[in-house]
Amino acid sequence: MRKKISTSIFLLLCVFLSSYAQDDWGNYVIEKEKGIMSVTVNYKYMLGKPNYKNLVLVGKRTSKCFKNGMPNAEGLEEIYDYSDAVANEINKSSKKNRLVGILTYQCTGFDVYYVKDTINLRNKIDSLYKNKFTDSKNYLVINRDKKWQYYKEVLYPKDVSDSFFMSQDLLSQLFLEGVDLTQKRKINHYFYFKRDKNRERFLEKIKTIDFKVDSLKFDENNDFPYELQIHREDALYPSFLAELTKALKSFALTNIGYYDGWAIE
Repeated sequence: MRKKISTSIFLLLCVFLSSYAQDDWGNYVIEKEKGIMSVTVNYKYMLGKPNYKNLVLVGKRTSKCFKNGMPNAEGLEEIYDYSDAVANEINKSSKKNRLVGILTYQCTGFDVYYVKDTINLRNKIDSLYKNKFTDSKNYLVINRDKKWQYYKEVLYPKDVSDSFFMSQDLLSQLFLEGVDLTQKRKINHYFYFKRDKNRERFLEKIKTIDFKVDSLKFDENNDFPYELQIHREDALYPSFLAELTKALKSFALTNIGYYDGWAIE
């Protein structure tokens, strides 16, 4: 896509997840009651899970964040320092543990663990909060979750369709940069068709739902030489875009063409 992630924030994310490079981490954003939530999840645990039956959810709120609820670069550094300190306490308390997900929502970062033993874990984390993190709002939840319901119901995406993930890289990047995904903005969409008459037939229908034409081009070196760029103002809600891109892909295909994605300026 045409929008690139902020370098400083991207490097922070790379450093934080580098120790988990052997795992299958993925990121997506979803709508929640008070705004957008970013979810980073280790997908490999959907296929096989260790016999760790205790859920441990730890979190820290920061005041250094964008208006959309995503911590900025300074806020992320603050949260990552916190995460490292908590991880150290969890590792000392129970070597048999797994970090399976990370949630970012309303200026708060949450780490989601499953651990085998929780003896004295609450006391150790409470002590850490009192000794090092008294200047922020902190969270600690320890629950029995032998079937990994939290992982399946909160972390793992409910929509695993191609249409959902087609937009997720760009949406995640925009959210990390502080863009308000709930605000309407001009969204450009790109298509290619086999023949001019296919493009014209597509245009006749698409104009009825308020799309505007930006450009019509011809590239003789392309197997689908008839290019089309259109736009419409929409909010960037992830579920809405998944349905929209699914419909646009299907409609382009019925007109012997293909949808090449969307971008904002």
